[in-house]
Amino acid sequence: MAKETILIIEDEKSILKLIKYNLEKSGFNAIAAKSGEDALKILSGQQIDLAVIDIMLPGMDGLDVCKHIRQDSETKNMPVIILTAKGESIDRVVGFEVGADDYIVKPFSPRELVLRIKAILKRGKAEDPAQKEIVSAFDISVNIPKHEVTVKGKVVDLTNMEFKLLCTLIQRRGRVQTREKLLDDVWGIDTMIETRTIDTHVKSLRTKLGKAGKAVETVHGMGYRFSDRD
Repeated sequence: MAKETILIIEDEKSILKLIKYNLEKSGFNAIAAKSGEDALKILSGQQIDLAVIDIMLPGMDGLDVCKHIRQDSETKNMPVIILTAKGESIDRVVGFEVGADDYIVKPFSPRELVLRIKAILKRGKAEDPAQKEIVSAFDISVNIPKHEVTVKGKVVDLTNMEFKLLCTLIQRRGRVQTREKLLDDVWGIDTMIETRTIDTHVKSLRTKLGKAGKAVETVHGMGYRFSDRD
């Protein structure tokens, strides 16, 4: 069985060495990049299964690297973990808005990082067999195998987490999903994400869906649901 390859984008040598050691010890291939520009060159030349990105990088910062990953058709579905010393709520929100799958604040536990990487990769594998359908409602069409969303035939550009959130809600149409449940099922791991991050993603999702966004209903005191009333 081929080893999964993790790209570490980190300019601090000691942290880079620590992450690489723990990943290789856990059975992964680990490739290092010390700048955003180097990382994009690596991504354009070989298959990477997941990227761990520091925000504070020389030249292009980690958020811009994440944006490039999400905009490239070859890498847009690749999982990304942001690893940074910036731990304020607004920093986390910005990280998720540019498409990060998870956000870990320094100082961190190498063991926790490895566990989160394994959880994200495992979740991705578990989703593959189910990606055989197109779900439609309220002029919204979600093509799961193509990772594509359209509203009245027009493609809507969603981040990775917005797409997963929409899929979860529309596949459970009519059923209320609590914020905690959405965190567990969409992010798939026990994160330190605040539940209001869900609110931020829902707001952004509604905006991008336009008038069709009304299908994502707020159930006060509980959470959200995708309406079962066309």
